[in-house]
Amino acid sequence: MPSISRFCLAVAILSAGFLGQLGCTASDSKRGLQADRIVIIKSEHRMDLIRDGHTLKEYKVALGRSGGRKLVEGDHKTPEGLYVVDSKISESRFYKALHLNYPNASDLERARKLGVNPGSAIEIHGIPWWFGWLGPVQHRIDWTDGCIAVSNSQIEEIWKMVPVGTPVEIRL
Repeated sequence: MPSISRFCLAVAILSAGFLGQLGCTASDSKRGLQADRIVIIKSEHRMDLIRDGHTLKEYKVALGRSGGRKLVEGDHKTPEGLYVVDSKISESRFYKALHLNYPNASDLERARKLGVNPGSAIEIHGIPWWFGWLGPVQHRIDWTDGCIAVSNSQIEEIWKMVPVGTPVEIRL
């Protein structure tokens, strides 16, 4: 093989490797690629896993049954703000779950001023086993009590890519 062809081949391989880091593939979670941030955009029903400012993976999500910002326990709304994945629940009633540190300090302050209980137990989770057959179409209806839901195969992938301590931004 002439040296110019080897050079072109080497550039092609290195370029493919670099570009592959910008878009996550199914094998990325197996290679240990991890998100350093999660952004959830409620108005678009979208969750992005981010690494070094680049979107690794995008998911369509189901949210709380009621629109707007979570204010009080039982309102079925998904909160908005800055949170952290504070634990992983391997045997959730929703298959697997990433628990968020809701309520945060600003949620607690707002609830105190309103004289209400802000609630708790906000998670990014899969689907209960009895609805597992819905798979990737589960996001078409908002059905959670304020959580962020993905399919079970998606939460498996997310589980491997998101460590405890990962910041989560939930915005309108």
